[in-house]
Amino acid sequence: MTTRPSLGLQTRLLLAFALLCVVTAAAVAGGLYVQARNDILQRTQDATVQAMRSRLQALYPLRTPAPGPDELDDIATAVPDQNGVEFAVAVYREMYSPVAPPGRLRPGGRVLASELGVISPKLRQMVADGNIAWQRVVREGVPWLIIGTPLLVVEGDRTTRVSGIEVYAARSLIAEQRSIDELAVRAWLIGVAALAFAVVLASLATRGVLRPVRELGRAARLLGQGELRTRITVHGSDELAEVAHTFNNTAAELERHVKQLREMEADARRFVADVSHELRTPLAALTAVADILDEEAARLPEPAGRAARLVSQETLNLTALVNDLIEISRFDSGVAALALNEVDVAELVSATLRVRGWTEQVHTDLPPAVTTRLDPRRVDVILANLVGNALRHGQPPVTLHLTADPHWITFQVRDHGPGLDEAVLPHVFDRFYKASAARTRSEGSGLGLAIARENARLHQGDLTVTNAPDGGALFTLRLPRRADAPDGGPE
Repeated sequence: MTTRPSLGLQTRLLLAFALLCVVTAAAVAGGLYVQARNDILQRTQDATVQAMRSRLQALYPLRTPAPGPDELDDIATAVPDQNGVEFAVAVYREMYSPVAPPGRLRPGGRVLASELGVISPKLRQMVADGNIAWQRVVREGVPWLIIGTPLLVVEGDRTTRVSGIEVYAARSLIAEQRSIDELAVRAWLIGVAALAFAVVLASLATRGVLRPVRELGRAARLLGQGELRTRITVHGSDELAEVAHTFNNTAAELERHVKQLREMEADARRFVADVSHELRTPLAALTAVADILDEEAARLPEPAGRAARLVSQETLNLTALVNDLIEISRFDSGVAALALNEVDVAELVSATLRVRGWTEQVHTDLPPAVTTRLDPRRVDVILANLVGNALRHGQPPVTLHLTADPHWITFQVRDHGPGLDEAVLPHVFDRFYKASAARTRSEGSGLGLAIARENARLHQGDLTVTNAPDGGALFTLRLPRRADAPDGGPE
């Protein structure tokens, strides 16, 4: 399964800062834009209404309460001024002023004045009900503010409405629209400038934050590679500095504990090696005595003979254990070396089986004329251990199969018993590990397979184990055709 490459922390921080800036700038600029737009339009509307009222008051009193076209045209002509209303239309029942003031019309103005359809029915109804109302419309690309009001007449201290007369005034909003557009452009420019400023600040901030993080990551990688003296330079006294202090303290403690463990491990290996070497001399004497006891056991009375045979067998087991411990100590101390020779592999395997009397018990498949360069003694130890385990703990038939290619040779040793438990497989090559508690007092030391794998790895090969599909444990030894002596060891 492939994973998509994720964005780096610096990129994500920059995107977060940029997004925050965009959202904040958009919210602030948008709010200011809406507020300014509403204020501009409201002031324009209020100023137009006030100017319209002032102009209409100059008409009182009317010559007749039922005006005709001329009176309606006088009313419409009186409403426009130089700075506010551009033209107006007066309506009385089904009549409206037929003429707009000369020189006051812009393109589309006469159409607007002559077509009452541009005035919504809702606006007309509100004006007919005695209210001052307004609406904004766009006519041929030009924004207009249309204000409608009933014509009011002041009589003494009373204000009354002349029945049925409505006045609608139109004012162009082009200037206001330009101001609003300029506000929008400025808002965009401010947002872009704020975004650029935020990106610069975010870059500086992330650089300051990520520098110690990168240093921490580099130090952690070195520590994981075994560089226990790795430390981080502490800058400042913030949270990142505290993390650096914690890392340095942890690394120091880890170095101290690892040093102690290595010293303990070296002491343990040295102790095992020293004890094993010291035991060789008395074991040599015990072995000589055990050989004599073994020869005389048949002529001794039964309890004494059985004891003699037991002493002889345990002496042999102890000798094998000491030899295995000495061999393990050589691997641990790195002094184990290969004595390489060009050998015929089939002859080597046949000799291994013949010396131990296993020729009739093991079925072999050995292609002839397979030669390779290896250490025959160590390969003999490996094969003897694998075949011996199969004969002791497995079930017949035991097979040994050899295959070769130009670069590798492979041995497969298999029995036909029940195989190994799945929980046992990962520990087969562990030192002193025995798969069954019943085998704790067997002749094996629990070091044979560990030594076998160390010998395989000394050849730059490997030894693995699994269960065969149709039953039985299957050990696979894989060795290079041309092994090299490690670290310039003897050949």
